[in-house]
Amino acid sequence: MPKMKTKKGAAKRFKVRGSGSIKRGQAFKRHILTKKTTKNKRHLRGSTAVHDADVNAVKAMLPFA
Repeated sequence: MPKMKTKKGAAKRFKVRGSGSIKRGQAFKRHILTKKTTKNKRHLRGSTAVHDADVNAVKAMLPFA
């Protein structure tokens, strides 16, 4: 049986909080910002939780988290 390995791309993008929920960064804040409103960019600050439908897929990529 081969070793279980963490998907390193997922490890760089997701962190597991103490409560067990998974934290992710916001998308759509990297470039092409001139056409986005100030309010829209403000709401994209910070981090948020991974959606319930995607939690199992992310946990499979992070077996030791």
